[in-house]
Amino acid sequence: MAEKQAVKKSTQRSSKSTTRKTSNGFTAEEKAAMRERARELKAEASKEAGERDLLGKIAEMQGLDRAIAERIHGIVNASAPDLSPKTWYGMPAYAKDGNVIFFFKPAEKFKARYATLGFSDKAKLDDGAMWPTEFAINELTAHVEERIAALVTEAVSE
Repeated sequence: MAEKQAVKKSTQRSSKSTTRKTSNGFTAEEKAAMRERARELKAEASKEAGERDLLGKIAEMQGLDRAIAERIHGIVNASAPDLSPKTWYGMPAYAKDGNVIFFFKPAEKFKARYATLGFSDKAKLDDGAMWPTEFAINELTAHVEERIAALVTEAVSE
């Protein structure tokens, strides 16, 4: 009996020693994004549900963020209609075979200076030893729209 208690105490001490707090915690925005992601994982079902969620997130946006997100959605539908629209950490995103390829991060969501179009490691944008994975967008021009379409097409290329 005493031997079992000694083993138990030893096990308890070793598990306590490996549990350390290494950060100051998450910000309110990070916590909200994690809650959104948990909801998204539970709700992932069909392309229609994903598009409904994505359009709902776009509808919640204001001003330039909303205009850019709406236009990106149109560009994606024209350039890569096989992608599945969805939300990812509460942001509009597009996936291929269940993997997020790129996402739109509105400026307002993280109180940033500009919105960004970000690409995951699944995007086929590799260019040598270093290449950008996120692009700032502060104005929609014909040139910017063409660049977005080209990046989307390249990102999903085989």
